[in-house]
Parts: sequence; structure tokens; C-alpha cells
Amino acid sequence: MSNVRPHEPAAFMLAKTHRMSNITVLQAGPPELKELAVLFNQYREFQGQPSNLLAAQEFLQARLNSGDSAVFVAREMRVPVGFAQLYPSYSSVSLARVFVLNDLFVQESSRRKGVAVQLLAAVEAYAWSRGAVRVTLNVARNNEQGQALYEAQGWSRDQRFYTYHRYPSTRGEV
Repeated sequence: MSNVRPHEPAAFMLAKTHRMSNITVLQAGPPELKELAVLFNQYREFQGQPSNLLAAQEFLQARLNSGDSAVFVAREMRVPVGFAQLYPSYSSVSLARVFVLNDLFVQESSRRKGVAVQLLAAVEAYAWSRGAVRVTLNVARNNEQGQALYEAQGWSRDQRFYTYHRYPSTRGEV
């Protein structure tokens, strides 16, 4: 099984995902920070957050510096067009490593070209090479395109668990 290393194009995935492709995927490091921050800021805007390029860059830099996440950047003809961010975790029940695919974004002009498929392949290759038993993601209920993409790539919707969140109260309520 291939091991994706920082700054190494994930060329082994091209044949698996897209026959005629000008798309490369590599694990991002400090040299990719500025271009990645632009994509990350666009992703946050897509998610309804206000633009803040500096905060996006600082957040990513902290993740990369501390090893909190693995980030993959996709380039089309050497131009960055998408990214995926993967966070490590563990399953107590499985006694094994799992990963959470928290962020996946492709610029609108590069969608339907296999970019997301290749990012998913890079994420999976990375996770499996590190002994993960699963990769988990959340997708909005109204994001039918995302759901179709994941299902077409062999991901399955969880039928056993609901996801719940607890947020801090802004008024001191419990």
C-alpha cells in the first residue's frame, strides 16, 4: 500500500480515479500554506462564514505545525483547485485509529472533473496506510451532490447512529 508523504504527488491514484487527468494531489506542508489558505477561506465562505484570509492561514498553519491534521491539496495544471482536511481520532470500541474527514472543497470551476474523487482517494490511501479502520464524514442533508459523490465512491450512510452536538450557551444557560 502506498504511503503519501508530504510534497509527494499522489500519482498512484490517477489511474484509479480519472483516466485523462491534469490533476495532481499532494499532502500539503508549509510551502503550500498560502495557496491552501485561499482555498480554505473560500470553503469557509461557501459554508456561510465571513471572509478572513489571515485567520484561515493562521488556523491552517497551527494545524500543520502541530500535526493536528493532514491536509491534501489538488491542483489542476499546477493551479490549486481543491483540498481535503483529515483529523485523526480513535475508536475505543475498535481499539484502533479512525480519521474524520472534516473538510472537502473544490472550486466551482473545477467541479465534475474528478478532483473530489482524487482527494477522497488520497484521504483513503493516507488513512489506510496508517492503520485506520474507518474514515468518517458528515454531509449536509440537503447536499445531494455530496451524498451522491460519497456513495459513488463506496462510502455508506450510517444506519446505526445519530449525530448530536452540544454547544456552549452564550447566556450562561445549561
